[in-house]
Amino acid sequence: MPHKIPESVLVVIHTADLEVLLIERADRPGFWQSVTGSLDRVDEPLLETATRELFEETGIRADGERIVLRDWHLSNVYEIYQTWRHRYAPGVTHNTEHVFSVCVPRDIPITLSPREHLRYEWLPLLAAADRCFSSSNAEAVLQLPRHVGRQS
Repeated sequence: MPHKIPESVLVVIHTADLEVLLIERADRPGFWQSVTGSLDRVDEPLLETATRELFEETGIRADGERIVLRDWHLSNVYEIYQTWRHRYAPGVTHNTEHVFSVCVPRDIPITLSPREHLRYEWLPLLAAADRCFSSSNAEAVLQLPRHVGRQS
């Protein structure tokens, strides 16, 4: 298996009322997050990565018309958790994460990838931020009102 590319996307899924969808990792029960995923290839456009990961992890298809991914033009660099470093080339310790969001109807069908996630839950903004195991994910959830043009 080739090493993961240390560049990824984070996609915060939310409703117009700012409820946030979180998914529980299958490989780490109790670890809740938004959609995340690494680039498949170094030259993969970030929007393509976000679109692919959104569909693979939730079954939500961003069509660019009804369901539109919003690129925040925000990147976070963070240290890769020790438990996942074996997936990267030797010596790689940090990842660059690019943040996106997508507004969806609350009743949109969610189809989780059972290999990756156990269950999902819609939560109010602050509860979702508290549930995220990743600090950059929690911060993105808290920044959501500003990025969608709403005040908290």
